[in-house]
Amino acid sequence: MRALAPDLARGTMLAVIALAHSQVLAQPFLGPAPAPGSAVDTAVQALLTLFVDSRGYPMFAALFGYGMVQILRSREPVLGRTGARRLLRRRATWLIMFGLCHVLLLYPGDILASYGVLALLLVGALRWPDGRLLTVAAGAAVVGALVYGSVLALPAPVGDPADLPVDPLGSALYRLMAFPLVVPLNAVMAAAPLLVGIWAGRRLLLEEPERHRRLLTGVAVAGIAIAAVGAVPHALVTTAAWVPGSGALVAAGALHTATGYAGGLGYAALVGLVALRLTRRGTAPGPVATALAACGQRSMSCYLAQSVAWFLLLEPYLAGLTGALGIAAAAAVGLGIWLVTVVVADLARRAGRPGPAEALLRRLAYRTS
Repeated sequence: MRALAPDLARGTMLAVIALAHSQVLAQPFLGPAPAPGSAVDTAVQALLTLFVDSRGYPMFAALFGYGMVQILRSREPVLGRTGARRLLRRRATWLIMFGLCHVLLLYPGDILASYGVLALLLVGALRWPDGRLLTVAAGAAVVGALVYGSVLALPAPVGDPADLPVDPLGSALYRLMAFPLVVPLNAVMAAAPLLVGIWAGRRLLLEEPERHRRLLTGVAVAGIAIAAVGAVPHALVTTAAWVPGSGALVAAGALHTATGYAGGLGYAALVGLVALRLTRRGTAPGPVATALAACGQRSMSCYLAQSVAWFLLLEPYLAGLTGALGIAAAAAVGLGIWLVTVVVADLARRAGRPGPAEALLRRLAYRTS
């Protein structure tokens, strides 16, 4: 029987990613806010900075690492160690191709290619001893926090309507130009939680949450608390309540990113505890949990479906809504898009259909296995 917690975590995580991406509807650049907004927008922006920004992607990365362990565990008895690793590398290569197509056709902020690169580089980490795994993860977290913290200190444009190409070809080339920059940046940021996800996958933390309840509780409480407290300085920046110098701005961004790792892991642990409570009832999960799990089983398809929505909403030759909404309205749009994907995924579950992206990736990666 398929474990509930990993799928439930992936389905929930996609809501966090939708909220993070939705902010482009309100502010077309990363970095400090240009001016304070309304009271509602300020409150929503503060909540997004505390609990969403740089918290969803670490959770996604940890779940990706966890999934690598699941694939290895299921395929190694059939293919052997060498064959299973070859499968993981082939799958990673196709993920990079998926990511390239994603950027070319839809959205510049891809993560699939970055995870593919990490899977290629770190497939050997599946056999590392725990000490080495966690030591490298700690070092990667420091590097990721410093690099991404520096990025957050820059008012880097991600789509100023005045600068964006207004034709499909020009827009595609504009997105493609960002690909060599975005892939390594996201890979550096995701390396640490991916390695921790491998460590967690070895211990079946999400597949057997009843055995690890105390650890999951500690990680959930401490991780989310650390993330919220660590995000406070950056929240003051994003709400324009504080305008620090460049050094303090980098420090606030680095702290925000570093504590985001704890928050992403905390969210995954919290979902594991929720799944434990749902399965302890001795009955099937309710319709909400079932729909979220269906979304998690089709997480790549739902992630790409979100990008279709952003493409339609943001492209200047279509809706052209980059920077056009308040942050509260933008967040509502993001949640609405996520809810649509949850409903569609549940309909697909009822029809017995897999996610189209997952089915294609499996066909390409497993065809010679």
